[in-house]
Amino acid sequence: MSNGNPLTAIERERFDFAVIANWIPPGERVLDLGCGDGKLLRYLRESKGVVGYGVEISHESVLGCIRNGVDVIQIDIEGGLSGFENRSFNHAIISQALQAMHATERILGEMLRVAEEAVVSFPNFAYRANREAIAQGHMPVSENLPFEWYETPNVRFFTIADFDALCDKLGIEIRERLAFDDAGQPVTDEPNLNGSLAFYRLGRKA
Repeated sequence: MSNGNPLTAIERERFDFAVIANWIPPGERVLDLGCGDGKLLRYLRESKGVVGYGVEISHESVLGCIRNGVDVIQIDIEGGLSGFENRSFNHAIISQALQAMHATERILGEMLRVAEEAVVSFPNFAYRANREAIAQGHMPVSENLPFEWYETPNVRFFTIADFDALCDKLGIEIRERLAFDDAGQPVTDEPNLNGSLAFYRLGRKA
C-alpha cells in the first residue's frame, strides 16, 4: 500500500477506504454510521457498487453527503438505530468515529443487529508515539488524533487491547483484525504498541 514513505492526506484517505473496501463484497447493502461528508460511502459505491445509507448528525456533514451524491439520514446514533430492521444490511461501518461516541456498547450491539457484519476502525491510543507524548507530559496530537485536548470531539480513548476485551465481554466475534503504522504499513508484531490505526471485522458468536 505504501513504499515506506509517509502518506499524504489524500493517499491516507484512500488507504483507509481501501482497507475497509477489501472486506465489502460487490453490490452489498451498507450502512455507514458517523459518515461525515459521505466520501467513504461514495468510494464504496464507485469501487464496489454498494447501495446503502450514511447516518450523520452534523448538519454541515449532511450537506457534504448531498454534495457527494450519498443518501444520508440525519439522526443521532447514540440513541440507537430503531428505524432500521434486523439484518437490513450486509455491513454496518463506523470508521474512526467510535471514539467520539458515548454509548459504545449500544452502538456495537445495534450494528450487529441491523447488519450481518460490522466494520470498525479507530486510532489506537496505546500506539508507541502516543505513549511517548504522555511520557513527556502531553496529550498526543497526531494525524489519527489531530485535535488538541481542549477541542477534541473524542470522548473515549481506548486501545486495541481494550477493544479486544470489550468484544469478549459483549460476546462479539472478532473475525479479522488489522493494524497499520503511521506510514500505512501493516503491523503484526505487538500491534497494541506498534499500530497507529486499527481495523476490525466483527460478527455475532455462534
